[in-house]
Amino acid sequence: MRALRILLIVVVILGGLFVIADRVAVNYAEGEAADRVRTSEGLPENPDVSIKGFPFLTQVAGGTLDDVEIGIKDYDAKSGGESIRIADLNAEMHGVQFNSSFSSATADSATGTARISYAELLKAVKKQDPAQIAPGMTAQIEGLSYGGGDKVKVAITVHTPVGTLHPTVLSSVKVTGGKVSARADSLPEVGALDPAEGRIRAVTDFQQAIDDLPAGIELDRVEAVKDGVQISVKGSKLDLVG
Repeated sequence: MRALRILLIVVVILGGLFVIADRVAVNYAEGEAADRVRTSEGLPENPDVSIKGFPFLTQVAGGTLDDVEIGIKDYDAKSGGESIRIADLNAEMHGVQFNSSFSSATADSATGTARISYAELLKAVKKQDPAQIAPGMTAQIEGLSYGGGDKVKVAITVHTPVGTLHPTVLSSVKVTGGKVSARADSLPEVGALDPAEGRIRAVTDFQQAIDDLPAGIELDRVEAVKDGVQISVKGSKLDLVG
């Protein structure tokens, strides 16, 4: 019995040491991975990297990590050649494989979310000049905000020969052709001149590209939330490092 107790104590101690070694190793690996992602993506600071699954050391031995979560704050993507800031970008990489020198890594697939504030999206949309919607009438989007439910409220300024109007419309958003698109559910009243629908929609409706996302992930779905548009992203066969 004494020998059995000693054996059990040794097993418990060794198991504890293995857990400690495993956690030390994963913490080190997360730091190294964050540094490599920062360099690869040209980020101003290290992202948050969390390697999931236990034990970590056996995953390393097999050359594949089950899941790796990456979180990036204030990521500068591209929109029509201009920069557009993503406030929060979070992605979960599945089946991450790496070579023996850890100089390259790929992921079988990825899912995640990206949030863009209404103010940031408005900056991209407002780069367009005011559009002429009728003789002597021009209009331009002046504001984007949460419209309740799954809607975006679009505020418009319309300049007419007799004054300025400030109508608003509620728009539905979706991903179309890799772009965030918004389409007004109904058109605003803009006075007696009654411009053609196409001319009004040239102002109220818009499409905005969100390009140059990390590792080649792409837009999947979009929904309106209180502090911006929340975009679901996805990807497959992604080059993470190298």
